[in-house]
Amino acid sequence: VQLQASGGGLVQHGGSLRLSCVASGNIFSINDMAWYRQAPGKQRELVATITAGGRPNYVDSVKGRFAIARDNAKNTVYLQMNSLKPEDTAVYYCYGNINRSGYWGQGTLVTVSS
Repeated sequence: VQLQASGGGLVQHGGSLRLSCVASGNIFSINDMAWYRQAPGKQRELVATITAGGRPNYVDSVKGRFAIARDNAKNTVYLQMNSLKPEDTAVYYCYGNINRSGYWGQGTLVTVSS
């Protein structure tokens, strides 16, 4: 099983980006999926989660700006990020509970310029 994240890049303050993460391999079930991020010099933090049924949850700092979604037919989770701020700069990692085990994607860098 592998998770492949994409969609990061350089964006100006107030801009938007959409991250994607595709799960591939011998997959029987995918439960919760999530996005984490790690800023330089900081610990990895949870950004958003989504249950198999599509119920989202967010860290307070991104509520109202970010939206997590999933397409179960495509084994894909998305993170729509709007009104980006310089403090959102980080490497973003997707996480999936797949076949009752946890898997991480490789990370995609998001840089927000001021």
